Amino acid sequence: MLRFGRLAILAGALFLIVANWSYGQDVDSVANKDAIFARPFIFQGNVSKQTTTAIGGYLEGNTNYFVTNGVGDGFSMEMRRFNIFLYSSISDRIRFLSELEFEHGTEEIALETALLDFELHPSFILRAGVILPPIGYFNQNHDGPKWEFIDRPLVSTTILPATLSEIGFGFHGNVPVKTLTVTYEVYLTNGLNDNVVANEINRTSLTSGKGGALFEEDNNGSPSLSSRIGFKSRKYGELGFSYYGGVYNTFKSDGLNLDVKRGLNVLAIDVNFQVSRLRIIGETAWINADIPQSFGQQFGSEQWGFHLDLIYPLSTFNLFSLERITLNGNFRIERVDYNIDNFNETGTKIFDEVTAIVPGLSLRFSRSTLIRANYRYHWERDFFGNPASKTGGFQFGFASYF
Repeated sequence: MLRFGRLAILAGALFLIVANWSYGQDVDSVANKDAIFARPFIFQGNVSKQTTTAIGGYLEGNTNYFVTNGVGDGFSMEMRRFNIFLYSSISDRIRFLSELEFEHGTEEIALETALLDFELHPSFILRAGVILPPIGYFNQNHDGPKWEFIDRPLVSTTILPATLSEIGFGFHGNVPVKTLTVTYEVYLTNGLNDNVVANEINRTSLTSGKGGALFEEDNNGSPSLSSRIGFKSRKYGELGFSYYGGVYNTFKSDGLNLDVKRGLNVLAIDVNFQVSRLRIIGETAWINADIPQSFGQQFGSEQWGFHLDLIYPLSTFNLFSLERITLNGNFRIERVDYNIDNFNETGTKIFDEVTAIVPGLSLRFSRSTLIRANYRYHWERDFFGNPASKTGGFQFGFASYF
């Protein structure tokens, strides 16, 4: 975990540097913790006019044209998501929120959120239900219209298991400290299951460890802990530190011991800064998991990854009756390493990693709606470190709240 300590110090230093550079800027006023309520259908453009009951959602679709090592499947169109939100302010201190997601039409239907917040005090709010554990920045802030890129970050979706929804309860709150708002979240949830390793992709995968059955019961009777502390400044942005951990395997059944308890630990750092007109969004995460030796060396006990998004407004203009359209230039670099271990026999590095760059443009009509175009190029090395498989392609798409 020395790598995490160094990155934590670096992130803190970066936050202080940006704080000195970005004076006078006004970044998003809502902390990442409260992103699930910072949606247009609730506030209707004015945070002082929160509705009592509301229905809304978002949709996103895109085209794909990719070629891998000179071979492609041609041009296709994709309707990725159609999500429906329900919200109700039950009383001054109690509110409800839910999100139902339809992916690729009705190929996958999932309940992503169904929670109640009981506000005892702004610094102490009880939350219970189907929640989004605060693993990094993306899991609670994943709505398509908020992002300038068509594909979600690899570190958030293949290292971290976003979008992760779990049943549980806990506390969160905002604590003002001078010019900062310190946010915290602590939850107990059912956690991930045996499919972290018992999966079809033949590698350690927290994403595979998700499952709808976990809304009913814990597979091992040992809750997982998730937590995040964030430091939010209206001028400078937000810096967050997250932890998620617990036992993932079914170690006992009907009183019989099947295995030892096998745990996993996840650490993440996320940043959302503004430097002059340049917005910087990034997330890095480390995973350490106890893997049974019988699964083989392709199941890494350690994984790591990061993404860094740079978003810069190139121009603002009017087009016919549409006013104040912003043209953004965007660039993402990302890398994931699914197996940081070394081969037992030789001591040499195990590979199984992906690196990608994604330049692009986006036309943002408002905070709710945008059209975006990306060129994605990534190279992937297999378990043995053979020459990289190279993929490049274009994507064009849209996303909008309603």
